[in-house]
Amino acid sequence: MAGIRSVALPSPRRPDLPAREAGEGRHGVRTRLWYENVLGWPTVPGVPPRLVVGVCFDVLDVPAEAGRAALERLGAAAEGFPVAVQGDRMVLLIAPGGADEVPGLLEWLEWGGLGLDLRALGEGGLMDAPAPWTAGAWPDVSRGHPAAGRPGDGRPDSPQGAAVWLRPPEPGREARASLPTLSATATRSPRGVGDGPPDLVRLVGTVATQIHRVRLRRSGAGAAVRGVGQPLAFS
Repeated sequence: MAGIRSVALPSPRRPDLPAREAGEGRHGVRTRLWYENVLGWPTVPGVPPRLVVGVCFDVLDVPAEAGRAALERLGAAAEGFPVAVQGDRMVLLIAPGGADEVPGLLEWLEWGGLGLDLRALGEGGLMDAPAPWTAGAWPDVSRGHPAAGRPGDGRPDSPQGAAVWLRPPEPGREARASLPTLSATATRSPRGVGDGPPDLVRLVGTVATQIHRVRLRRSGAGAAVRGVGQPLAFS
């Protein structure tokens, strides 16, 4: 009709993300939402996103070589709690408050003062959040539960050096009762009482022993290269 002009309507705009979240990217936001909505773990935006330590779990940060040896020593007892790796480091999740106990446990176990490469991280700490789902299989976080995919060792296209789950957390496994803690009673897993993770004393003692053995082995190898006598090694 004469006198009527067509008007171009503006395209709908998505709500702007906060500046600190805008740089995360789609996968970073999805990673954080999965931890917050599925596991109930607090996070901090960033690249990579971070998990807040000391609320739902504390952390033992150890050399990956020694950590793997410790898990092998513990056998089935080491299957009940989440473990991540990042480069040459391993992160073992323990119950909240456990980090405060570690220095005293090392002294009691006569590992204190030896300068072991073992760090305990508790309240106020942060750890890089491993991507919890494989590529192309991200969860539906809108309802607070996964709709597709499976927990795994992170995205195959994760940057080199990114944190990945060696044993990922799962609903039920992330509960505090499934994490190593100081306890006089048997630990509980989904399979029953006495079938859960090792107590914190056993875990710390095993990890400390393996860290020391790795150090002795490397020291002995270095001495052999220099042509000097090797120190005695523990079996």
